[in-house]
Amino acid sequence: MDGIHDLGGMMGFGPIEPEADEPTFHEPWEARAFALNVLGIVALRAYNVDEYRHAVERIEPRHYLAAPYYERVLTAAATLLVEKGVITHAALEARAGGPFPLARPVAERAPADVPAPVHGRFAVGDRVRVRDIRPAGHTRVPRYVRGKSGAVLHVAPAFSFPDAAAHGLAPRAEPTYHVRFAARDLWGDAAEDHASVVVDLWETYLEAS
Repeated sequence: MDGIHDLGGMMGFGPIEPEADEPTFHEPWEARAFALNVLGIVALRAYNVDEYRHAVERIEPRHYLAAPYYERVLTAAATLLVEKGVITHAALEARAGGPFPLARPVAERAPADVPAPVHGRFAVGDRVRVRDIRPAGHTRVPRYVRGKSGAVLHVAPAFSFPDAAAHGLAPRAEPTYHVRFAARDLWGDAAEDHASVVVDLWETYLEAS
């Protein structure tokens, strides 16, 4: 789905300023939030990583923009643990000592426009175009490359298709491709000369250019 989380290529947010010697966790609660998500995915097997990513995408936009990274992790993990019946929202808020906002409910159980592809259609060097799709559910195709053409740089092994896995649909693996785009094809005159961007894309997202 299109949402505030898909910030790639978006203007107006200023430069990214890396923190020198940034630690993995700035506060102890961040490590606990990370561990809680690992518990849900690995130990409890209550949800998968694509369901987790979709839960992050479902966070209310103002909350998403204001929240640091691990708050988003915590909100998404807590949302899924409530949705999967591991804990109730009331019990969660009792433990937290007050209101605990969750991500918005899933709007649709099935993603839109995800036909099964014919595997292995592309090879290194092929020109491909990213399908200009607007799925209602989870997707890993960024808005800034939709409708754009690039060249296949590498063919990776088949991998779980996230648009299906995030919605509890039948598991399905398909090839993924590293596709190189000229930066000027994506952002016009705002891009640096001779710069390029490589994006990993599943076969369903692509068509011959």
